[in-house]
Amino acid sequence: MLVVLWTDALIFVLIAVVLGFAFHATRHPHLRVPWQQVGRSRVAAGALVVLSVYVAIGLLDSVHFHPRLEAQTPAVGEASQETPTYSTQVISLLDLWLQPLREQEEKTFSAPFATHLFVKEAMEQPDGSVIRAYPRLEHGGAHLTDPARDRAPDILLSTLLGLVQGLIAWTGFLLMVLGLSAWRARESFAQRVLQLRQEPTQAAWRVAVWTLLVMLVLGFIAAELAVKYHILGTDKVGEDVFYQSLKSIRTGLVIGTLTTLVMLPAAVILGIMAGYFRGLTDDIIQYLYTTLNSIPGVLLIAAAILMLQVYMANHGDEFNSLVERADLRLLFLCIILGVTSWTGLCRLLRGESLKLREADYVQAAIALGVRHSRLIARHILPNVLHIVMITLVLDFSGLVLAEAVLSYVNIGVDPTMNSWGNMINSARLELARDPIVWWSLAAAFGFMFTLVLAANLLADVVRDAFDPRLRGTA
Repeated sequence: MLVVLWTDALIFVLIAVVLGFAFHATRHPHLRVPWQQVGRSRVAAGALVVLSVYVAIGLLDSVHFHPRLEAQTPAVGEASQETPTYSTQVISLLDLWLQPLREQEEKTFSAPFATHLFVKEAMEQPDGSVIRAYPRLEHGGAHLTDPARDRAPDILLSTLLGLVQGLIAWTGFLLMVLGLSAWRARESFAQRVLQLRQEPTQAAWRVAVWTLLVMLVLGFIAAELAVKYHILGTDKVGEDVFYQSLKSIRTGLVIGTLTTLVMLPAAVILGIMAGYFRGLTDDIIQYLYTTLNSIPGVLLIAAAILMLQVYMANHGDEFNSLVERADLRLLFLCIILGVTSWTGLCRLLRGESLKLREADYVQAAIALGVRHSRLIARHILPNVLHIVMITLVLDFSGLVLAEAVLSYVNIGVDPTMNSWGNMINSARLELARDPIVWWSLAAAFGFMFTLVLAANLLADVVRDAFDPRLRGTA
């Protein structure tokens, strides 16, 4: 039974907005040409492939439902129940796909690719004596008869199998794309392959193809190894860290994208109004964002989260599951981050609108009596979209990092929700152990670093393409 959370609905609204903007951009050269320049960049091509993988995982984790319970066999003489029954648990398509990882829990810590627990336990021997040793894991490497002898060859064999599967999947996908491209261009398949290999204009596509190969190979190798081992270890309660890292992708993407739904309308409308109308309107809007900037953002977020926690504690019967409770807190965090982050874009748009208002074509339109709303929509807004695009792409990585910092100080997402910030927060106390438990922190850092790096590389290309001062030299 399908369950639509608040953030799920907003994610699909955002996808619809992006698709609508893409359709709009194809019909207007001043937007289409910069995006074509982005598409010709090799750096942007590689970054887009990495971001697409992250987005695909996040979308799989954004389709939630109640799993159907298995029908019980009726007793003799009883009529069978045809009405399906559903569990109260809320899971996603990603949970269903990663079900082996979700269910393979150990007692406590285990290192990456380990076959024994990380801590010693009292173990009773067949002769009745008790010794302290590292017990075998229930799932990690459980298929091995002699872990000391068989683990390395088994890992090597699984890696080679994943490598072959990744190469097969990449080859099939590449053949399909090249075949469709040759059919659309009315060329032979050999001509299309030769064009992709040799023409300088296809350099970005070559980078995208090789980046896709790396991502597919790594994905298939991880899939082969994850069902046999905990490839990134387990945490204090025995949950697979690789599963936690994949589940945290949605949280980072939601923080980085849904916040724009909150801050974008206020920043665009108020920024353009302040620069276009000037006078009293400009004074009021400046006073508004100056006052908001004077409030420490962390204190404002902490106060808002505290009020939400009090509300949820007093109205616990309104939430059917912990997932819905955690989702409301995530949505509220996006709203607060949006409220505190729109002022920078508003200032930029105000300054640009002040300059555009004095342009000759705008003054001519005012003299001819064109309505303000039509003038703003036709002349002001299209000429500030490059600032909006640059700011949104650059702010994405900052918002992803903000979630990690806020969760680290316990004012971020709900502790029951998987996020890189919660992983770092839970791992910081384990850094004082001897020997040190490092894999939870390393996993969160690695996944977050890859996402932020890809976003920053894409942001640099988008900035160079949309900035009019750099467009001629990029």
